[in-house]
Amino acid sequence: MYTDETLLASIKKVEAKRAANAALEPRRMTADEKDQVLSTYHPDYIKSQFATLRIGPNKGDKVPLELADLLQGRSRINPKDVDLSHVDYDVDVLVIGGGGAGASAAIEAHNAGAKVMVVTKLRMGDANTMMAEGGIQAADKPGDSPAIHFLDVYGGGHFAAKKELVYKLVNEAPEAIQWLDSLGVEFDKDKDGVMITTHGGGTSRKRMHAAKDYSGAEIMRTLRDEVMNLGVPVVDFTSAIELLKDEKGDCAGAVLLNMETKEVRIARAKTVIIATGGAGRLHYQGFPTSNHYGATADGLVLAYRAGARLLYADTLQYHPTGAAFPEQIFGALVTEKVRSLGAKVVNCDGDVFVHPLETRDVEAAAIIRECKGEHKGITTPTGGMGVWLDTPMIELKNGAGTIEKRIPAMLRMFAKYGIDIRKEPILVYPTLHYQNGGVEIDTNCESNVRNLFVAGEASGGIHGRNRLMGNSLLDVIVFGRDAGKVAAARSKEVQVGKLTLCHVDAFNKERTGAGITGGTYSPKLLPDYRRPDMNKEATYEL
Repeated sequence: MYTDETLLASIKKVEAKRAANAALEPRRMTADEKDQVLSTYHPDYIKSQFATLRIGPNKGDKVPLELADLLQGRSRINPKDVDLSHVDYDVDVLVIGGGGAGASAAIEAHNAGAKVMVVTKLRMGDANTMMAEGGIQAADKPGDSPAIHFLDVYGGGHFAAKKELVYKLVNEAPEAIQWLDSLGVEFDKDKDGVMITTHGGGTSRKRMHAAKDYSGAEIMRTLRDEVMNLGVPVVDFTSAIELLKDEKGDCAGAVLLNMETKEVRIARAKTVIIATGGAGRLHYQGFPTSNHYGATADGLVLAYRAGARLLYADTLQYHPTGAAFPEQIFGALVTEKVRSLGAKVVNCDGDVFVHPLETRDVEAAAIIRECKGEHKGITTPTGGMGVWLDTPMIELKNGAGTIEKRIPAMLRMFAKYGIDIRKEPILVYPTLHYQNGGVEIDTNCESNVRNLFVAGEASGGIHGRNRLMGNSLLDVIVFGRDAGKVAAARSKEVQVGKLTLCHVDAFNKERTGAGITGGTYSPKLLPDYRRPDMNKEATYEL
């Protein structure tokens, strides 16, 4: 329930214009207008928030300040102190990460006959996949096609994606939906059993398949159960803190750290799949995040230190609609599905200022412009900023009961704090949501380091410099499955040589040569939310 008088006065303006706004079809921005709003207001364009890498495969490239500290950081181990002669785990395929990509990879690698193990620093399923709400794209309806899907993805990513990866993404999408359906994912279907699809930002066709607004959780539940049912070993609460190579320079496993006991273990593998997810918990530029607790860019750090190139690591996705109020859910995702069902974003005067389904980067930049440039935002009771997302418009357009039926999670999330989104608008502001770039891969999901594969949000090149809604859940399935298949096939021809951490020594020498001393221990593993006055000695240094 809103009690602040300023908010209540603004809500009255929103209510007065709701019927007219519901009937309004805002025009989409021109290409020039999009470029202008992005360059002026999107966080990716603030030059002071980026640093130039001084070492590593991407030396000379710019990345966010927080990521630069980790990529050029200190290893958590001294190679001399690690006994590589004692191998604790010996497998064909080592999957690092327990989200949608890691689970998909593990399932397919196991089904291909490989000996597989999953290692995850939290629990199986504690991942951004679980947090995804809106849906998963696939062009499987009349009037749509993978070719049209390709154009949406490629254009939405500012024509920067690797076309061969986009081709794979869109062409394997329909079969990915069938695979998930066969495993038991409860997609929304009509009375005849036909999957219901909706629009997403930047899509020219209705191709968003969903399970209400629990899409990611439903997919992750199903994948996790399949991993468990197949008997794939899962080592949880254990982080990979360094990759291993053999004397040929091929990836050959990982150094693992038990997050509870601090014990170090050695995992030897013929092939390795990094599926560690995103970076939201680095809180770039101080933004809140919709990401799960473990999203700290670990995979990028591990791969980079092993010599893998990154692609588009300077571009992040700020989801346009994170919860701006109440404070208890600050930054939590308000799914794009809310806008695809008919809600529009409006300013303090109740005016619509942007098409509700522009691509996410444009939509986010427009909201920031409205708050900081036009001064038409709303100040929250806790001093934050936001605009209204006029959720009652959904039932005005689609009929009573639509919200409870189609977005029950949103209804419940706000109801906990006395806000009924069927009757009252909600306050939103962009939240750090997705890592557009990552480790560069080819169509086999392999990095430039042989036998090191990457899938899911840790990979780069699929989405270019901006991702469309629903293509992340698709990405983790398509490329997770492919990584598992290729890694399993490769493992049959690999003979692992003598394990080595020489690449870590080489990286340390490069740090010294560049004048980098001290610095952050990396990978980060977990965010640190302790107060400045508390003892902040790193918990996981060895």
